Amino acid sequence: MNEGYLPIGRFARLCRLSVKQLRHYDELGLLTPDHVDPDTGYRYYRPDQARAAMLISLLRSIDVPLPSIGRVLSGDTAALGDVRDRMEADLARRERNFTTLERILSEGLHRPEVTVVREPARRVAVVRDVATLDRVGVVTSACVARLLAAVGDPRGLMIGLFPLDLAPELPVAVAVETSEDVPGTSPDVLPGGLYASVTHVGPYHQIPLTAHALLAWVGERGHTPEGSLREVYVSNPVTTPQDRLVTHLMIKLEDPE
Repeated sequence: MNEGYLPIGRFARLCRLSVKQLRHYDELGLLTPDHVDPDTGYRYYRPDQARAAMLISLLRSIDVPLPSIGRVLSGDTAALGDVRDRMEADLARRERNFTTLERILSEGLHRPEVTVVREPARRVAVVRDVATLDRVGVVTSACVARLLAAVGDPRGLMIGLFPLDLAPELPVAVAVETSEDVPGTSPDVLPGGLYASVTHVGPYHQIPLTAHALLAWVGERGHTPEGSLREVYVSNPVTTPQDRLVTHLMIKLEDPE
C-alpha cells in the first residue's frame, strides 16, 4: 500500500468525522475512497481529499442537505443559494407559528361570536391554482397578484376560496365580485344561501385560529358544511397594520327543508 494513502480510521480523525459517516458518504457517492483493498474491502484516502471531507462536515453542521452538498462538490455553488432560500422560508414559517402560539398562550383558544347569515349569490371573476399544504399562503398571494393584475383596482369584494377537506394538493382560488368578464380570469357564481360567519381580526397567517373556531361551532351544532371556506378580505393589507386586518370567514350550511 502506498504510504501516501491514509486508512479510513486515520482519515476520519484528521477530518473530524466518524468512520460510519465516511462509509455513508461513500455509499452516496459524495466522497469515495481513492483505493479499496480488493481482499479486505478496507478503504484508503488521499490526504488532499481532506478538504472535500471537511467541507461536507462544515455544510452538514449548518443543516445543508446531503443532495445539495453533492451539487456543491460538483461545482454548483448556486445550490447554497437554494438552501438559503428554503431556510429563510422555514424561518419565516417558524416565526409565524411562534406568534400564533404566543397568542394562544395569552388569549386561550379563540372563541369568536358566530352568526348565521343569508348570503346572495355573487358573480365573480376567479383565478385558480393548486398548492401543497405548506404553500397555501404563498400560492394564495400569487393568485391575489394575478387577480389584481387582471382587474386593476377592485371595486367589489375580494374573496379567497379554500377546500374544507385537506389533501396533499389543495385547490386554491381568489375571486373578486364583478358584473363584467375580466380577461385572464374565469367567470363564476358563488352560491348564496345560509352561511355561518365569523370575523377574524389579525394577521392572515393566524386565520386558521378563527377557522378552527368556526368549524368547531359548525360541528358542535350538527351542521353539515358545504362547498369551500370563504375568506372575505375587508381590509387593504398595504395600508392596514397586520394586527388590525379584518377578514370575514364563512361556511355554507345546508338549507332547512
